[in-house]
Amino acid sequence: MLFHLLKYLNGLYYIPGGGLMQYITFRAIVAAVLALGISIWFGKHFIAYMKRHHISETQRDAKEDPFNTKKVGVPTMGGIIIIVAILIPCLLLGDFSNVYFDLMLFTMLLLGALGFADDYIKTFKKDKGGLKPRYKLIGQIALGLIVGLTLRMSPQVTMNETVERQIVNNKEVWVKSPDVKSTRTTIPFVKNHNANYADLFSFLGNENKYRAGWIFFCLLITFVVAGTSNGANLNDGMDGMAAGNSAIMGATLLVIAYMSGTTTLAAHLNIMYIPGSGEIVVFLAAFVGALIGFLWYNFYPAQVFMGDTGSLMIGGVIAVAACMTHKEWLLPILCGVWVMEALSSFLQTRYFVSGKKKGVHRRIWTRAPIHDYYRTTFDDLQEHDPGSTVIFKSSNEPQLETKIVIRFWLVTIMLAAFTLLTFKIR
Repeated sequence: MLFHLLKYLNGLYYIPGGGLMQYITFRAIVAAVLALGISIWFGKHFIAYMKRHHISETQRDAKEDPFNTKKVGVPTMGGIIIIVAILIPCLLLGDFSNVYFDLMLFTMLLLGALGFADDYIKTFKKDKGGLKPRYKLIGQIALGLIVGLTLRMSPQVTMNETVERQIVNNKEVWVKSPDVKSTRTTIPFVKNHNANYADLFSFLGNENKYRAGWIFFCLLITFVVAGTSNGANLNDGMDGMAAGNSAIMGATLLVIAYMSGTTTLAAHLNIMYIPGSGEIVVFLAAFVGALIGFLWYNFYPAQVFMGDTGSLMIGGVIAVAACMTHKEWLLPILCGVWVMEALSSFLQTRYFVSGKKKGVHRRIWTRAPIHDYYRTTFDDLQEHDPGSTVIFKSSNEPQLETKIVIRFWLVTIMLAAFTLLTFKIR
């Protein structure tokens, strides 16, 4: 609102400093700082309110705590803090005429509401199962279709596959390929690293292959949203784990969105130029600022848990930001920690179930997802599940929670650096 107001007033009168709002970098920095401050300020009052009303994560009572962490009475639904801290800077500094920005806000609110419903059922209805998985899936499918169809139908959404620097009459000019509405995407480690989903359906003929390409893209967005949301949810098992990893991933996507929306950087890196995608930078700056502010209360020992209100929203935001910049194939690298968490949990479940059918309790790791493996000894497992066998036994001494969290952050930082290096490694 402030962005549009100053833009309007600056057109009528001269307002000192009013032109600063036109710069993406200025608005992004202000949004990040504002989100951080709001997260810390609002978080304090939110936690006090939740404690006064004894609203906590009921699943963490002493009888159900396999790690003996004694985190009883800690408020949940902290994702509300993150959402509020993102929303206020975006309302003030965002360009609501930009379709990319609107889709990011829509993603946050839809998945935040879905996660809130899940937390509400767990906390107030005392139902550990929470929202039924099919309703979560319906919400994720709806989001994928809405994002995909909006990108297909909106006249704002175009891309230039190449941008070249040329000297004409001793002046530097940037020559772009024609504006097109395309299902092209970036494939890492490939020299000519743009591929078109429509080419997968060439057998359908020239016209139909593009329709099929967009349908495939919509379905892919749904899959990516579901995968990253669940990965973020699994990663949210230790104080500060999900918030710290997500802030690093969000900052990396912020850099990618900025490069994709800047002609000079797109030309230098030989990546597709996406007009208007720079507005994603403002949203992601608020996103990162809010997560860092949330860590003020969420790092060990946590004073609040983000719950599904936060984790589902975080995964969806990262997925949609990557898809809108046509960088979804970089997510397995950038979100490698989440991939590892999801894969370890899936393999553990399949292996355990197959053994149970044969009448034996067997596991690949002492506990999954993988971050729990580092804080669970074999003796702890035997106490919880006597007679079970394990392929990879953990050390005799469980690792400190803070050590595990910081090491996972370091892995994510390395993966983020490697993700950015893929723009030069081909």
